[in-house]
Amino acid sequence: LSPDSVGPFLSLPSALPLASSPSVPLPFPMSHGTTTLAFIFQGGVLAAADTRSSCSGLVACPASQKIVPIHSHLVGTTSGTSADCVLWKRILARELRLYQLRHGRRLSTRGAAKLLSHMLHPFKGTDLCVAATLCGWDGAGPSLHYVCSDGTRLPGTLFSVGSGSPYAYSILDQGVEWNLSVEEATSVAREAVFRATHRDAYSGNNVDIYLISSKGWTRRRREDLKEEYYREKSLSDD
Repeated sequence: LSPDSVGPFLSLPSALPLASSPSVPLPFPMSHGTTTLAFIFQGGVLAAADTRSSCSGLVACPASQKIVPIHSHLVGTTSGTSADCVLWKRILARELRLYQLRHGRRLSTRGAAKLLSHMLHPFKGTDLCVAATLCGWDGAGPSLHYVCSDGTRLPGTLFSVGSGSPYAYSILDQGVEWNLSVEEATSVAREAVFRATHRDAYSGNNVDIYLISSKGWTRRRREDLKEEYYREKSLSDD
């Protein structure tokens, strides 16, 4: 049995709502945004995200969790509707745990991305909004996959997702290299999130950083982005 042959092992509810359900008009536009990023380097996979959840131009939560651990060697960055992202990450974590119990091994990151894409596919064309980057370490080493509820599934070495991603890419494209140390990679990720939150009104507050290596994931202490702003301002004044 191939680790990526996940179709027969799905245990989704039989009465999931599909596109046939009429949509209810919202009383206000659901404008939202975020900044999430992840990249592969010699130390593993580094994932970073801001912590601001917004709705219709208002800050709904300044300290949300946009990087969600799925198992010991896999985390996912979340972009889209917060409730949708949380729900489907829980479903994915359940299915991966069931796979591990059945077969005595963890599903590969590639297989997890395929599974999530397969589960989201029936909801294409609905109001479901999930854009996830799966960051993991498996038998093949570090692995990074982007999955979206519109049917997209892409492997890669660097992704940034959300309204702040154009600003983050301007830092990542020039700063990310394979031979970065963990400290250098962390500095690049923090700088990218800071630049994005400085320019994008829907991103801000704090930055979360996770490192996924052969030993599993580790989380860096949450940092307030205002400290990065004032640190840079003091350097420029000098």
